Amino acid sequence: MTSVVSSPPRTIRIGSRKSQLALVQTYWVQEQLQKSYPDITFEVHTMSTQGDKILDVALAKIGDKGLFTKELELGMINQEIDFAVHSLKDLPTNLPEGLTLAAITERENPADALVVHEKHKDKQIDTLPEGAVIGTSSLRRLAQLRHHFPHFTFKDVRGNLITRLAKLDAGEYDALILAAAGLERLGMSDRVHQILPSEISLHAVGQGALGIECRADDSELLTLLKAIEHPQTRDRCLAERSFLRSLEGGCQVPIGVNTEISGDNLTLTGIVASIDGQKFVKDAVTGQANNAEALGIELAELLRQQGAQEILSEIFAVIQRGS
Repeated sequence: MTSVVSSPPRTIRIGSRKSQLALVQTYWVQEQLQKSYPDITFEVHTMSTQGDKILDVALAKIGDKGLFTKELELGMINQEIDFAVHSLKDLPTNLPEGLTLAAITERENPADALVVHEKHKDKQIDTLPEGAVIGTSSLRRLAQLRHHFPHFTFKDVRGNLITRLAKLDAGEYDALILAAAGLERLGMSDRVHQILPSEISLHAVGQGALGIECRADDSELLTLLKAIEHPQTRDRCLAERSFLRSLEGGCQVPIGVNTEISGDNLTLTGIVASIDGQKFVKDAVTGQANNAEALGIELAELLRQQGAQEILSEIFAVIQRGS
């Protein structure tokens, strides 16, 4: 009688950036997968990305294609890791050949949050004093806030979340604009002073969700990762990413979105704004949620007809000049 030798359980290597927030997100993914597949070993491997290393230059001036993802993607292509966990808002809409977006997790609050210095604890965004110094490293936030609050002073802020909050508390800024999801994931919800309404700040594409990227030919892993997929979040984020891709916008351009699902319908709202906030086009489309990517393309064309492409062309020219 021939004995059957079973192959040992697979060890799956998860790639993550080294920042505290990235690790919190990655360990959460590891925990969820371990619950679903207790016989598989999931190991976390950390890497530093270009965006983690260059902290004294505004993000828009560095370049945005894979700023926080390229090293992790090379790790997958070179078989050093099996999949990577990204903040979906950092993941470019066009992925390297051979890699795919395997799963999108349930979204945390995607909104932007106002975090204030102690001296402004009785203020809201619209009651901060004239000339208040607002810290943000996002052109999207900058453009929208300049549109609504031209009397503020805006100052770039880099570094991880802890570093940024320390600069705020030291008095370098009157307030910061940060992603609510990041604060929530780090257990810092108490620092959220105000959730900015979408009328003031539409959020970034994919903000609040995690994107799981892996090799497109790893069919076993693609099947396993579906255990942490959230279908409604996936529909919302695919619509947003399609909109961004259709406008040829990278992470660091003033493009904001909002998505809502009601029954089988998805409503996608988008804006494109000039960096100074003076030019501003905004519209929305509604359609079947299972046709999410087509809705993104439709909205992009609608805004293009209203002048979005001219606004973006001017921004790209400014960024390329290094202004």
